[in-house]
Amino acid sequence: MCPPRHFSDIQPSLFAGDEAPVRPAPDGRPLPSYIRDHRRRLRDRFLTGGADAVPDYELLELLLFRAIPRQDMKPLARRLLEHFGDFNAVVSAPPARLRDVDGVGEAVVTELKIVEAAAHRLARSRVLQRQVVTSWEALLDYCQTAMAHRDTEQFRVLFLDRKNVLIADEPQARGTVDHVPVYPREVVKRALELNASALILVHNHPSGDPTPSGADIEMTEQIRLAAEALGITLHDHLVIGRSRELSFRAEGLL
Repeated sequence: MCPPRHFSDIQPSLFAGDEAPVRPAPDGRPLPSYIRDHRRRLRDRFLTGGADAVPDYELLELLLFRAIPRQDMKPLARRLLEHFGDFNAVVSAPPARLRDVDGVGEAVVTELKIVEAAAHRLARSRVLQRQVVTSWEALLDYCQTAMAHRDTEQFRVLFLDRKNVLIADEPQARGTVDHVPVYPREVVKRALELNASALILVHNHPSGDPTPSGADIEMTEQIRLAAEALGITLHDHLVIGRSRELSFRAEGLL
């Protein structure tokens, strides 16, 4: 059987079997049928209209349906959004912070982390083994997806070949909320191991402001000098904030 080409090609009846029979509540009364009906209507609307047909809290509900069967997920979805701010922040939140929200258990954490991992892999597949010049917007989207909502700093290096095709993306170091240790010698050593001809540095600012610090500028210059000594080009250094990124090249810092 060929896979469906669009959400609307999926028959809503395919989901009918994953709704377990309504169980009695602790006081012996059956759970209200509106919960099951609401889930079916929401799934139908999503399958017909796609993600644009549902707001953030309903998209979150759809995820939570799988984690917690036979309960109204709207209150928990709204609590998560109120706590973290938006859908992306909920999905990207560390498990420990997710568990701080009333009603979140291991099943909910697992579902959200699966979605986060899938989003990262999808975004990564759009840039890996492709020329950076022709996929720059996809590259920025990938960096935002992977790093914008982290609550600690992470430093990554994108390694490019002679045709500026991305051959590897590797985290080099993780740090605290405002500092990450970076060793230029290790960055250049890894570039030589991968036979890379060029680099793009990427790190995030958990504060949300991508303005580079004096330490960021100094570290970038150290890596540039070490790379150039070995014939490796440093194309750019991207600083990822919550809603935007900053390019050293565009800002005249490189």
